Amino acid sequence: MLFGANDRSVAAEEAFTNRQAQWQAVVAALSDHLQRVATPSFDVEDLASPRHNVLVAHGVGGIGKSTFSRKTEASLTHPGGRPEQWAEPGWPIERLLPVRIDLARSSGVDFERVVLSIRLAVAALGRPMPAFDLALRRHWERNHPGEPLEEYLRRGGMLSRFSNAVNLPGQLQSSLADVAQALAMPGTIGGAVGQLTTALVGALRERRQTVRALAGCSRLADILEAEPDLETLSFATHLLAWDLAQLPAVQRATPVVLFDSFEEVGDRTHRDFERLLQRIVWLMPNAFFVITGRDRLQWAEDGLHGQLDWTGPTAWPGLTGHVPGARTHGGPAVRQILVGDFSPEDCDDHLARRLAHNGQPLIGPDLRQAITERSHGLPLYLDLAVMRFLEIRRSGRVPQPDDFGDFPALISRTLSDLTSDERHVLRSVSLLDAFSVPLATQVAGLTRDAAALRLTERPFIREDLTGLWPFHLHQVVRSAIRNADDQTDDRWSEHDWHRAALRAHAALGQEWAHGPRRDRAVLIGVLRQGLRLARDFNLAELGWLTEAAFSYISDSVWEPLAPPAHGHDSAVLSTPADALVETLSALARRQREHRARTVERLTAVIDSALLPAELQEMPIYYRAKALRDIGRIEDSRRDYQQVADGRGRLAQAARRGLAQAARLAGDFPTTLAAAQTLGWEGRHQRVLGDLYWIQGQPQRAAEAYLAGRLEAEQHAKAGEAAHNQALRALALAFVDPLQADDELDLAEQLLASLDLRASTINAAIASLIRDAGSPAIDDRARTLRTELDVAGLTSMTSTLEVAVAFHQAVLDDHEALNATITRLREQTSDGTYAYYTDIAHFMAGLPLPTEHMPPRWLDGEEAPAPGGGPSSPHDVTCCAPRGSYQGKDRPRYWRGLVNLMRRHT
Repeated sequence: MLFGANDRSVAAEEAFTNRQAQWQAVVAALSDHLQRVATPSFDVEDLASPRHNVLVAHGVGGIGKSTFSRKTEASLTHPGGRPEQWAEPGWPIERLLPVRIDLARSSGVDFERVVLSIRLAVAALGRPMPAFDLALRRHWERNHPGEPLEEYLRRGGMLSRFSNAVNLPGQLQSSLADVAQALAMPGTIGGAVGQLTTALVGALRERRQTVRALAGCSRLADILEAEPDLETLSFATHLLAWDLAQLPAVQRATPVVLFDSFEEVGDRTHRDFERLLQRIVWLMPNAFFVITGRDRLQWAEDGLHGQLDWTGPTAWPGLTGHVPGARTHGGPAVRQILVGDFSPEDCDDHLARRLAHNGQPLIGPDLRQAITERSHGLPLYLDLAVMRFLEIRRSGRVPQPDDFGDFPALISRTLSDLTSDERHVLRSVSLLDAFSVPLATQVAGLTRDAAALRLTERPFIREDLTGLWPFHLHQVVRSAIRNADDQTDDRWSEHDWHRAALRAHAALGQEWAHGPRRDRAVLIGVLRQGLRLARDFNLAELGWLTEAAFSYISDSVWEPLAPPAHGHDSAVLSTPADALVETLSALARRQREHRARTVERLTAVIDSALLPAELQEMPIYYRAKALRDIGRIEDSRRDYQQVADGRGRLAQAARRGLAQAARLAGDFPTTLAAAQTLGWEGRHQRVLGDLYWIQGQPQRAAEAYLAGRLEAEQHAKAGEAAHNQALRALALAFVDPLQADDELDLAEQLLASLDLRASTINAAIASLIRDAGSPAIDDRARTLRTELDVAGLTSMTSTLEVAVAFHQAVLDDHEALNATITRLREQTSDGTYAYYTDIAHFMAGLPLPTEHMPPRWLDGEEAPAPGGGPSSPHDVTCCAPRGSYQGKDRPRYWRGLVNLMRRHT
């Protein structure tokens, strides 16, 4: 930066620093701490003063925080352990007692081991710590009866780790013996620690001269009287701090405790372990703590009051903010530093500080925001962006956001210390959003995992154990490798990239077909990546994507699939991959956009004729569904018929669509006959349910929907199960609102993780029917009308009006009911759903118009038994097909449902 411009008014500041600067931060903070504890005014028993004995280094995973913690411990232990580039500190390390404690769950550290580790580090002094040792021994005998401390240390590996571990049991015994002698108690007490502490507490309370050595510890008696649990043990660390302060000045040493992997002590809600650790830091003000973890330490925030014992900026003045890198010039008060990737706020701060003119940031806020977004927090990217800014500025041009894309330097710096095989794997996995070691090896075309394994240890590889594949490249590194001008000696040609894409595409197919997991999450993961590869590299053969696409649509869940454009105009369809991407994207997006837009997008795919014959029926079939939704029934029927005639995979589903079209037209016998031939693939139970409830048989419809849901669950089709459950709730809402409550709860559970707009609205309509007669129905109905209009689900509007008519009939509101019937007549004027007008008349007890053309109802064996409808929830059995009756009996049945709901209301 110093030599980047002739303009000496531009001030350059090194806002990001490397591990040397972080070491300097440790040295500065520890030096400040040593000076504080050496002053005559320092009081180890002062529990009110702010704490300055902690330094925090935080950042994203995989950037070397644990390595930094280990190197720091080694540097504080022996001069030979300090890296050459790290400056020598100005104080003798002989008077330090460093101990590093890895808090990762994999290390199996609990709070007792934390406290023991600190005590073992202090054991190097060769002196007993009488106050703390009494509390520790009392805790041990109460919580580990019959288990010698020596055996615990040996079994836990602490004897081998701490050279002073063998001294600890002897020091504890010496402390007990000294106290027993002072109290004139016989022997070395042995197991009678309780008797000894009781006697000691009494002597302290009575201020006997015999225990004057411990009388100065004002809180000793209280701690020895408390229940010896983990809470008390955490407070007992105050006694260890007091013991250390009693040593002669020439014998004193400062414990330096390094807590690593601090993010694993809990989360932002459960802070029990963190609270215990914070007590150690607060109650040992003469010890120094270096905390490394992924998250910024929040102790200086007032909002944590009540979760932790000491919070707020007054208590922890050094933790009130965090800065990019380790800017030691900020003074010793800066005790929270960011390591590695920056947050957006840190990126902006970095860019604002790097270059200044007359005390103001040289890079403007809009440009800083653009660079920040493209950096993904990578400090190196920010450095390169600043240099590019100066380069453009030297040319006399004002830098613009488009000037900051991918930097070729990121490639060379990333590849600089990789082996040839590692470079090959790195370029290969840059084609993938995420990967495992076996998948990386396959994509690279190697026969061994070694290079992939080594690559996963690099700092630019992120690890997420909760993902489908645990590893992914840092986004900026990946973008640079894929898009920047690669000038390295072993750069790939276009043919190399195409061959790698073919390998990656094939490997993803293998992962789906034969990988360790065969579930929908894997399907979605391979589809998203496979579709992008096929599209971006113009792969001629779709291969496994055809089978995967049919698997995707089979469950009607509709997770977003469309990959982002990659140097590609996604509006232009030129390859089969383009057409398949657009098809699946349109199917997923129809849950969030108007069905007319879905028709438009699918029509473009159909007209392009790019899809192979096996896949061509997919956009036609789903266009038929969308056409039905927006009320274009005849166009929908033609598309259904075309798919059915093609006898492809979706032929049976298309026959269901034709059966439903007959139902919409009021031809119920044809629908019933077709349903008998559909089977599971044609979702026959759902077709029957849709047919039965409009006949006045809601209980029978509910049974069909239940059978459909169970079939769907047997076939692991979550979307179909949720759809049937929402409709089951709708049918039962007419006859039993209490049972409908339970069914709606289940429907909401099944829909919670799915994106099924129509099914969600069906459940909302069911809740209207269940609540018929309630005052808030009209507002809820208006909201649903708006939602249906926005979604383009015209076909469902009539069903909503029937629910409103039921509500109005329950209230006996003839004026509102007449208005609803008028709306229904207008909505069904083309003959579609015309029977809903009949049902509304039946509910209201009104005669049908003389010129009315009735639908073909299911009478005879498929009709309800004669009668006036159910009179109680237990009378729903009348819906079963017993005998026959003429159409004149149907109005009485629907009117009976209205009367039944009135009694419920």
